Amino acid sequence: MSDEFPDMSDAYEVFAPAKTNLHLRILGMRDDGFHEIETRMVKLSLQDRIRLKWRDDDHVVLRCSDNSLPGGEDNLAVRAVRALEVHTNKVFSISIDLEKNIPSGAGLGGGSSDAAAVLRAINVMGSLFLPEEELASVGATVGSDIPFFVYDRTCDCRGRGEIVVPVPAEHGIEPLPVFLIKPAFEISAAWAYQHYEASAEYEGFLYHEQVCPWGTMVNHLERPVFEKFPVLGEMKSWLIAQPETEAALLSGSGSTMLAILKQGANGHTLRSRALERYGETCWTFLGKTC
Repeated sequence: MSDEFPDMSDAYEVFAPAKTNLHLRILGMRDDGFHEIETRMVKLSLQDRIRLKWRDDDHVVLRCSDNSLPGGEDNLAVRAVRALEVHTNKVFSISIDLEKNIPSGAGLGGGSSDAAAVLRAINVMGSLFLPEEELASVGATVGSDIPFFVYDRTCDCRGRGEIVVPVPAEHGIEPLPVFLIKPAFEISAAWAYQHYEASAEYEGFLYHEQVCPWGTMVNHLERPVFEKFPVLGEMKSWLIAQPETEAALLSGSGSTMLAILKQGANGHTLRSRALERYGETCWTFLGKTC
């Protein structure tokens, strides 16, 4: 905690939603060393709370409820402020109070969402009037998932994730009830992509595309992740077999497993069984896509 942190009672407040990928396909390696992907990303009702307030000095000060996360200039939210300063040739002296609810290393995009929320907030607070496309391009210089969160709605993403096309509302999906479960370990997205090429080819029902009313669900990153962490593959099999579950998938690069629930299903019952099977140290969430 910084002694310089101001009273935030009259701060500007925003919320940063988590995301999941309804499908994530890896198309090959790019010349720049990144993987070419195509994915459909949707928001979740799980969200971080962020409060921002102008300062009277030249500092950007971040306070986070999760002390395990990087602070200062290493935090994506602070890096987003710096990127916006470069883009606009302005200095933004601001305090950022970040209340974390989205776990890190979970494949839920929490850090990227926080960064995008800060960009959107400063755009309003500073009366910058930058259009979404311009703000998204600033975010892309910081992280591949940030442009999706700038648009703040269901999007199809390509390239390394920075080419974002919002899905028109009439072509989108209705909110889906979801159950998330994450074991007590994290997975680095960089690690998952780096080990994709060396992992075995897909085999068995675990990797089959699941055809659902809202489209096809598949995640190519399950291949390296399940090889390294077989408990997640077993968890997917178990979730698919449950009567409450419509489909199940690794969320992003993990380690969160996503279960889409059948309409009217009792998610609390599923959560109780899951915790009994996989242990009370697992993090869980019941909510919906947005």
